[in-house]
Amino acid sequence: MSQPSAQVTAAEISRIAGVTRATVSNWRRRHDDFPAPSGGTDSSPLYDLESVRSWLASRGQVAAASPSEELRTILRLHAQSGAGTTDLLLLVLAAARRSPKELTAAALLPDAELVGRAEREVAAVADTVPGADAVRFEAVDAAVLRALYGCVRDEGGQAALGVLAERELEDSAASGAYRTPEPLADLLAGLIPGSPVGVLDPACGSGTLLAAAARRGASELYGQDTLPVQARRSAVSLMLTAPRAEVTVRAADSLRADAFPGLVVDAVLCNPPFGVRDWGHDELAYDPRWAYGVPPRAESELAWVQHALAHLTPGGHAVLLLPPAMAGRASGRRVRAELVRGGALRAVIALPVGASIPLHVGLQIWVLQRPEPGGPERKTVLFVDAAESSSPAGAGGGGAAGTTRTRGAGSRSVAPDWAELTARVLGVWRAFTGNPDAFEGEPGVAYAAGVVDLLDDVVDLTPARLVRASRTEVDPAVLSAQVDATRGNLVKAAKALARTAGHEEWGSAGPAAREWRTATASDLARGGALTFLRTAPEGARGRAEEPEGARGRAEEAERTDRAEAGEATQEASAARAVLTGADIARGSGPTGDPSELRGAVAPLVAVGDVLVRAVANGDGPMARVAGEEDAGALLGPHVHLFRPDPARLDAWFLAGFLGAEENIAGASTGSTVLTVSPGRLRVPLLPLEEQRRYGEAFRHVHALRAEARRATRLAEETARLLAGGLTGGQLLPGRDGGGSPAR
Repeated sequence: MSQPSAQVTAAEISRIAGVTRATVSNWRRRHDDFPAPSGGTDSSPLYDLESVRSWLASRGQVAAASPSEELRTILRLHAQSGAGTTDLLLLVLAAARRSPKELTAAALLPDAELVGRAEREVAAVADTVPGADAVRFEAVDAAVLRALYGCVRDEGGQAALGVLAERELEDSAASGAYRTPEPLADLLAGLIPGSPVGVLDPACGSGTLLAAAARRGASELYGQDTLPVQARRSAVSLMLTAPRAEVTVRAADSLRADAFPGLVVDAVLCNPPFGVRDWGHDELAYDPRWAYGVPPRAESELAWVQHALAHLTPGGHAVLLLPPAMAGRASGRRVRAELVRGGALRAVIALPVGASIPLHVGLQIWVLQRPEPGGPERKTVLFVDAAESSSPAGAGGGGAAGTTRTRGAGSRSVAPDWAELTARVLGVWRAFTGNPDAFEGEPGVAYAAGVVDLLDDVVDLTPARLVRASRTEVDPAVLSAQVDATRGNLVKAAKALARTAGHEEWGSAGPAAREWRTATASDLARGGALTFLRTAPEGARGRAEEPEGARGRAEEAERTDRAEAGEATQEASAARAVLTGADIARGSGPTGDPSELRGAVAPLVAVGDVLVRAVANGDGPMARVAGEEDAGALLGPHVHLFRPDPARLDAWFLAGFLGAEENIAGASTGSTVLTVSPGRLRVPLLPLEEQRRYGEAFRHVHALRAEARRATRLAEETARLLAGGLTGGQLLPGRDGGGSPAR
């Protein structure tokens, strides 16, 4: 018997068709041939998926979902009778080693042949993933297999891997699993001196930290995670990211069941779970890893610290991401004192709020080094307060990826400016490690505290407490000159903002808002009014014009000429910056690192292109028109590029409507992270001359936003300098209670 078709809700139909929920409701009311509900309730009807797809095809409605969204939908809707997520994870690894042409050919096979091919490919790599069972695919799994092949071909193995892991985490009811943001992972890996060969992450999760170590040149990667799904995901992800590295990942609790008891490595990177009370305190009381004291029951983080040190070669480094409370909790005072006294603790770095989950807490990085027998005496510990040293900016993440604001503990958090934060932290760390005894620090930012000074009754290792005491070392004359220069720039910015805000060429639409006919970006692309471009994973070529099925995508990829698409070769990309979602959000020029593209085929941005952030979370504009400062930059992986035909579409008109709040909301999917489906964005159908009038208005709005950001930044900087100077003693209040500070 044939398997019944999956059933979908109206919301899922809207995602499949790339339209709003209201459009689906209109179809139901106005078209008698729209499929009748096949299940559900009167208030929440369900529809037969194949009937819906047939109806959409009869109307020429092409699916607008991205390949990853298509895979997510099919996994959610399709009742698999055989395939497990582990088998599909293995299939991602096998498929990523195939060319786009081979993947297209596989997806076009009849069901039986497709299943047989998938089973053979999975069997060939089955011994590489921990906990992999015997492979079982059946004919009913063909739709999932085709969607997976399409996702790997068009978006890369990592995108498919993320969808599969997301589903298995939901199925297993696992909680507390999240990715370490990639920029943060790179920062942690950058704190390891030299080029480590072997690196261990005993709480590896999805493998982000080990991937960062591989980018630093590590060739032996060891990981362990208590969740089997995370261990499997990490193994596959690392094999995709670092195909030349030796990857070993195990599934078990690292504290209770260390999978690598005799292993010592050059470096340990770890973002361990926080605040776990049931970590094995009683059963591990006499564990030989506790060289610096038995961790208290409420201090599981100190157990992870000592576990990391136990796996290091003498002189090796460990870098851990930890909660700020452990720097000063009374219960951990004795262990902290021994870490300082024994020379194992080298640095504590306070990060800004929003750097990683939990986003409302300013986490800390602890850098440790296993002492060498007969090695140099360590007289100081570096403390860095980076919590306020980097200005907020949009990120992407994560990827990076767009500014991310979240609510928690009554506060709002903003992702930091990773480029500035990384440069500052690594600069201070390298200066300290180059000559610890001669390190003078940076007032208000970095301070090298003597070991003797730290060993008091509380052994409080909170960076802010130690670093802020060094602010009085700032030269009053230098600070006064900084204040004068910043105040002058603020006055100029305020005048420019006032001029821009004085623009009055606006008119009322009357008693009712204007209405117009609209078309989706997919419709405009099919009509030739614009072209979509995107950054394609390594091995995939061609423009990212909205595809019309697997065969159409493959044929388009074969037809597209590299020069026509404006793609950058790997050799040419080395000297180019990458335009990221963060750059759009904060209004900056391209700031991304081309090495983060990792061999992806990236289009070159041209003047007049319309750039839209692919992640809708956070503040800042969603879209802008590329200017001269953007020309020639590489397109980042989380940015959609629309190249309009200037004879049919005005660029600023297009950017204004594509980036509109309600438009972005209607074209976004997801719960925590809102991903924009570019083909679903809608644009009014207006004559070109009228478009240009709207375009000029949107250009003015863009200028107003830029001037406001500049004035706000200068105001914050001026206030910070004045407050710091007054409290630090370098500036004095005016004698008359107002006016300029006395010097």
